[in-house]
Amino acid sequence: MMTIPQILYWLIIAFVLADFAIGIWLTMLNVKASKWPIPKVLEGMYDDEKYAKQQAYSSEKRKIDLISSTVSLAFMLGMFAFGGFSWLDGWVRSISENEIVRSLLFVGVIYLVSFILALPVGIYDTFSIEERYGFNKSTPKLFFTDTLKSILLTVIIGGGLLALANWFYILNPKWFWLLCFAVITLITLFFQYFYSEIIVPLFNKQKPLEEGELRDAIEAFATKAGFQLENIYVMDESKRSTKANAYFTGFGKKKRVVLFDTLIEQLTTDEIVAVLAHEIGHYKKGHIYKSMLTDSLNNLVLFWIISLILGSKTIASAAGCAEPSFYVNILVFGMLMTPINLLLDLAENAISRKHEWEADTFAKDHGCGPAEASGLKKMSAQALSNLTPHPIVVKFEYSHPTLAQRVEFLADNE
Repeated sequence: MMTIPQILYWLIIAFVLADFAIGIWLTMLNVKASKWPIPKVLEGMYDDEKYAKQQAYSSEKRKIDLISSTVSLAFMLGMFAFGGFSWLDGWVRSISENEIVRSLLFVGVIYLVSFILALPVGIYDTFSIEERYGFNKSTPKLFFTDTLKSILLTVIIGGGLLALANWFYILNPKWFWLLCFAVITLITLFFQYFYSEIIVPLFNKQKPLEEGELRDAIEAFATKAGFQLENIYVMDESKRSTKANAYFTGFGKKKRVVLFDTLIEQLTTDEIVAVLAHEIGHYKKGHIYKSMLTDSLNNLVLFWIISLILGSKTIASAAGCAEPSFYVNILVFGMLMTPINLLLDLAENAISRKHEWEADTFAKDHGCGPAEASGLKKMSAQALSNLTPHPIVVKFEYSHPTLAQRVEFLADNE
């Protein structure tokens, strides 16, 4: 008869394999759906030549995603099957007696190996697939500096939070979860407030939108919608990609709308205003604060559950480790949470799609429906977006309604 650690071990293996299998299943559903006719509301977006290009692009992206997930699966299964976590735990224990140092070393090694395994796929995706289909504008030098900056941010922010959480646990195991929740909440608020002033400048230049027709139109709509907006910026995304987007960030006096320069190149003034009307709708409907509240509650429960298992030898034994540790127990807990995370993702995507409908309704109610529909079609066509995603894939992976659903709703004058 199997022991509890053995049962947990095989549960983890089953969860990891099931997660991979679900990914394959969803991919096959989209392959099937790719043969469906284009929805009538989207007819004319692609001519025959461009639609064939879109199909080829989607196929290549699916293949590279499959390679990436397979490599990740093989690494994780290999670590469990061949005692990799046990060996790594023994190694960090031989390096230092300090629990925080051991945590940083343990997680750092796993991050480094995962990064090295993923890097060739990222390079191929950027400089082969994205390049051949006309999207990539990044140079090898820019790709390298972006990668280096991302690593440094991960080490500084991620490593700092890991060390702080471990210190909280050493300091006060009973209230560790509440201390972590408080710090994460404050840091989330900080980055929500200062993201465009601290993080974005590390990668992109932003400059205020010049006076003229577009700025006047945006400000006029904001005034009409009762939305105070002073900070409108343009970001130089064209140095990396031809794909277009726009986003809002911050709150209070730090509210800022950021337009990709590619968006300005591809859309008309009315279409850009309509896209921003949708984003203003998110603010007016309180979606930003609702999402932050939901995330905070999830974090509170998550940290509380983690606090219950951090000292468990049974949890550590599932990874082949003789003694419990902060880093191994969190790792095992994360694996055991796989099915719960899947359900949470389904719920979060459903809520997100509801919020997108509400934001589209706001834009439509303010007379921007047809212009937003036109802008969405242009951006999707330029990005070679999939026009026929399978409904099941939408439920699992889409945070937005499908393009066909949105265009049909927005273009309806009733």
